[in-house]
Amino acid sequence: MPEAPEAFFVPDGERYVPTELTRGPWDPDSQHAGPPAALIGREVARLDRGSQRRVGRITYEILRPVPIAPLSVTAHVVRPGRAVELVEASLADSDGEVIRARAWRLREGDAAIPAGLSSVDGPGAIGSSRSTLRPGFAPPGPDEAPPGSFFDTGQDVGYHTAMEYRFVRGAFAEPGPAIAWMRMRVPLVEGEEPTPLERVLVAADSGNGVSATLDWSRFLFVNVDLSVHLHRPLDGEWVCLDAITIPERSGIGIADTALYDERGPVGRAAQTLLVDERR
Repeated sequence: MPEAPEAFFVPDGERYVPTELTRGPWDPDSQHAGPPAALIGREVARLDRGSQRRVGRITYEILRPVPIAPLSVTAHVVRPGRAVELVEASLADSDGEVIRARAWRLREGDAAIPAGLSSVDGPGAIGSSRSTLRPGFAPPGPDEAPPGSFFDTGQDVGYHTAMEYRFVRGAFAEPGPAIAWMRMRVPLVEGEEPTPLERVLVAADSGNGVSATLDWSRFLFVNVDLSVHLHRPLDGEWVCLDAITIPERSGIGIADTALYDERGPVGRAAQTLLVDERR
């Protein structure tokens, strides 16, 4: 019996070989977008050894399903600057590009922000609605939430087994908005400790999954893009998704996700969805 994979990707020269843990819920031969998004983010963050800059926003255009096949990833600066720079990145298989991304990297500094305004020491907003980032607020922690289980994908191994889920509100079998903590069970790349950026990006694409409003067996609601804004690094291993999905009869939808760690908000993610009935 073959051993279970121990990472999402295994390096192979200049390429990365995805393991079964990257498999998504829609197609057994295609990846969940989370692991490849994190792989691209890793390349963007490592460009020029980081240059003491941090990713403030990264947007992915998903050009076609990402196959479970060897991939190459590249990144380069297209708009240099002393304080901010724009980076373009690409993920490709043997047939060409599968995901294209653009990211802003911002210079880290030391700003004299008055007390009570930052993400970890603000007072919070009374009466804030779901999926609103609230300074000074964090949802109940993962230790206070029961373990969650993924819906049946028909596969024994995949992204659903590589991630740990704990729902504060909602569940995969409970349609509607949800608050869920997620944590990687394995590294992104074999032999490497995941970075805070990688931990966020591998989870952020799950906003439309944890807050699904439609029956998985009847409908597809696949995102064609993912945009993640981050104002500080993740603290710890757990990422919290406070998410809502809104489908329209036009066949277009959106998933809106506020991202937290146990200290408070870290950013936000948005996805444009193609909604259709399964055939």
